[in-house]
Amino acid sequence: MSGAVRRVGIVGGGQMGAGIAEVCARAGLDTVVCEADATAARAARDRVSASLERAVRRGKLEPAAARDALARLVFTGSLEDLADRQLVVEAVIENADAKTEVFAALDKIVEDPAAVLATNTSSLPVMRLAMATGRAGQVVGLHFFNPVPVLPLVEVVSSLYTTSETVAVVEDFATLTLGKTVVRSRDRAGFVVNALLVPYLLAAIRMAESGFATATAIDSGMELGCAHPMGPLKLADLIGLDTVASIAESLYDEFREPLYAPPPLLQRMVEAGLLGRKTGRGFHVYGQD
Repeated sequence: MSGAVRRVGIVGGGQMGAGIAEVCARAGLDTVVCEADATAARAARDRVSASLERAVRRGKLEPAAARDALARLVFTGSLEDLADRQLVVEAVIENADAKTEVFAALDKIVEDPAAVLATNTSSLPVMRLAMATGRAGQVVGLHFFNPVPVLPLVEVVSSLYTTSETVAVVEDFATLTLGKTVVRSRDRAGFVVNALLVPYLLAAIRMAESGFATATAIDSGMELGCAHPMGPLKLADLIGLDTVASIAESLYDEFREPLYAPPPLLQRMVEAGLLGRKTGRGFHVYGQD
């Protein structure tokens, strides 16, 4: 692939995929978002539109810029519509089988053999996804943080096969085009940020589970006592408790250290569908925005 990335595809229009799509469109890129079907694609469009409207209300974005960004976005229920993309970012559920299936399909659909296939995985091995394709050198981890339009960091994760050219393309894309800050990581579970963050979140969950302190007390303690902008249980709710559990399981599978093991309370909450902000209830209860 030659030149700067101008045509981007996003697979998955949930919280993360919609955020990635928004920052791409706001950066002036031709952006196609693929969801499971037409109904999910419409929901993804509504998600991005609502985020743009919030940015306008808060004075972070001009109304004309929001309209222009939305006009650059196409929402589809067919992976075939990503055939001409220079870069495709996978942002589906944090499940190895689901992600592997997407990469195998993209390998057949994306026409440019030099196009980059990136994953927004929080913790899964990039190598596993790369080996589902015939272009492992062009597969890379490109891990954004939630909320994507607000947080400036992106982790770039190379597998053993990822070429230096691929890394250069995605670093330029993240820094020069999207205005993000990049940190590089080796291809190990959790990468840099989650390998540090998740044990902290799990420790807070264990404290709540034991009855040692309430969720409010735990969060207030870290916010007011340590100057954290958000307490650990509020942060877990924001990330999504299902995602926190998936990352913890990946870390534990790789390292077998007890600090990475998901606590029973976390597992029960996921089973009950109490996933945090996106479901309205996790360790705290949330209303509508």
